[in-house]
Amino acid sequence: MTKTPANRLENGWDTAHAATMSEPEKLLYRSNLLGADKRITNYGGGNTSAKVTQADPLTGEQVRVLWVKGSGGDVGSIKMDGFATLYMDKLEALKGLYRGPDHEDEMVGYLPHCTFNLNPRAASIDTPLHAYVPQAHVDHMHPDAIIAIAASQDSRALTQQIFGDEIGWLPWRRPGFELGLWLAEFCEKNPNAKGVVLESHGLFTWADDAQDCYDLTLRIIQQAMDWFDSQTAGKAAFGGARHTSLDADARRTVAAQLMPAIRGQVSGQNHMVGHFDDSAAVLDFVNARDMPALAALGTSCPDHFLRTKIRPFVVDFDPATGSLDATLAGLASQIIAYRDDYSAYYTRCKRDTSPAMRDPNPVIFLVPGVGMISFAKDKATARISGEFYLNAINVMRGASSVSTYVGLPEQEAFDIEYWLLEEAKLQRMPKPRSLAGRVALVTGGAGGIGTATALRYLQEGACVVLADIDADALARTHAELAGRFGPDVVRPVRMDVTCEDTVAAAYGLAAVEYGGVDILVSNAGIASSAPVEETTLALWNRNMDILSTGYFLVSRAAFRLMRAQGMGGAIVFVASKNGLAASPNASAYCTAKAAEIHLARCLALEGADAGIRVNVVNPDAVLRGSKIWSGEWLDQRASTYGTDKDGLEEMYRQRSMLKRSVLPEDIAEAAYFLASDLSSKSTGNILNVDAGNVQAFTR
Repeated sequence: MTKTPANRLENGWDTAHAATMSEPEKLLYRSNLLGADKRITNYGGGNTSAKVTQADPLTGEQVRVLWVKGSGGDVGSIKMDGFATLYMDKLEALKGLYRGPDHEDEMVGYLPHCTFNLNPRAASIDTPLHAYVPQAHVDHMHPDAIIAIAASQDSRALTQQIFGDEIGWLPWRRPGFELGLWLAEFCEKNPNAKGVVLESHGLFTWADDAQDCYDLTLRIIQQAMDWFDSQTAGKAAFGGARHTSLDADARRTVAAQLMPAIRGQVSGQNHMVGHFDDSAAVLDFVNARDMPALAALGTSCPDHFLRTKIRPFVVDFDPATGSLDATLAGLASQIIAYRDDYSAYYTRCKRDTSPAMRDPNPVIFLVPGVGMISFAKDKATARISGEFYLNAINVMRGASSVSTYVGLPEQEAFDIEYWLLEEAKLQRMPKPRSLAGRVALVTGGAGGIGTATALRYLQEGACVVLADIDADALARTHAELAGRFGPDVVRPVRMDVTCEDTVAAAYGLAAVEYGGVDILVSNAGIASSAPVEETTLALWNRNMDILSTGYFLVSRAAFRLMRAQGMGGAIVFVASKNGLAASPNASAYCTAKAAEIHLARCLALEGADAGIRVNVVNPDAVLRGSKIWSGEWLDQRASTYGTDKDGLEEMYRQRSMLKRSVLPEDIAEAAYFLASDLSSKSTGNILNVDAGNVQAFTR
């Protein structure tokens, strides 16, 4: 097996496989190959197209059809339904309707009239850029190496130096109809050119064959990468190092303290979720002498600043001292200053038709010696925003090494950020789910109730940290949930609720992975059954350790983190009917559960001033999927009630007032209600989910 060197792009085209494909299928194949390597294009960035001859569905005549990546897609993960399809003759007819650069936006309204075969996929603003290039296949990519050229002060000269006449150059122009006409004119005047570098934007390449276009795109990008390697070998990036990185554990420790504090400051309009990156490329930048000056210039490529805002927030932290006290003390005022600066930018640049100002909080936080933190409305967006700023770092590295890095002019950046078409895209986004932006930590997360609760939270848009002492069950549950909801939104952590160190480590992981915790579901449990005279001190203490002390430890850690965030929170104890109603041969278990319920009441009193709500779900006889209802406990309870294992669930059902079984999903629904805004005015309450048990009535 051969491996492609790190600085070489791999050509993944399989000629034999591609020979079995139609032209649209080749377009999909090419797109997925290109999008699989972030050195070629960033997530969601760039687009691809093919002009294909097809039968008109009405006339049966052969017509020319443009297949082009639709609005909002990603070339790496696009499927066939992600492409817009448009009649080429109708796209050509649009040229006669164009009234000039001041009327760009109205041209987008004409694109649906060009739709081929009633395709519901909306065409993007980049459609004219592909339509008016005469070649059949066009790739538009955002490689860091090319954008480094495009964002250099000497962009045009560097393009000529590296590529000669094979690749041309066009000055900055916002994507749209005018730029499409510029490309058409360039192609007409330069028939031998195979592509063009767009200033502050990216790369266009074209060919009349799908594989030729793919090969060309890779070759041109590799040529730029090789040129930069030759020019920058041995040179210190970003003016050399000013700071030294903390070690990996110390970096995560600092991030775990910073992120909840930042999260509380930036979650005014929406709950935000964080992401931490301390990769080598990030550390090179945050530690550099020129980092503050370069960061202040803002990003260059439109895709970058749409995801990251025009510039990042540089955290005032000195890794040489490692002390966070001063940093945390000054954080709030510095973020307020950032918001004021962003508001001033909006005021300077807004136009009469501009949409209202959006969230003025920073997205990217650069921490010397530590790394980069990003916050967004969900984990995937936070991660992708960080990836985009890493693209910007790579661009600044290249441009500042061979020329002078140039950010996009402020007004141009604003006009992209507050473009009415971009606003329309944002308005079309689906309404956030009820727990979007929330982070939940679920103890006993690999058990029946824990898994069902995590599943319910994930369905409502939350991120979940699964905590459990059973490593094997934890791994299985994590794999199942990550496979269903994606790896971004669920993290496993092995935790013993009786051990302060593992509890602290679990919350540290939640802080670094997501920025903090909004919801604690304290669900870890055991069960024991024995007459009191046969109850050993060890058995008594084990119940108290897990069901009382364990609930105290995880709640104490939750309070500390929630207070640091300053955003309130919800704590849900999964207790038991036995905490209210006595049960024979279970004194240790019942007493520990009663202590757990009273602890919740005490915590409700203490947390109210900080908006931390504490409530209890009281289940009864949840047999299915429960780890405690197996082995000795099941045998003991069956013996206590004079039945066998198979008859125990039926016995419990018949004992209930409603004659119904209680399932893990029923407890999960109660845990969702108590964690959500549906119960925002409830604290100190007990919600029985036991199918009716008069002994457990709370009043």
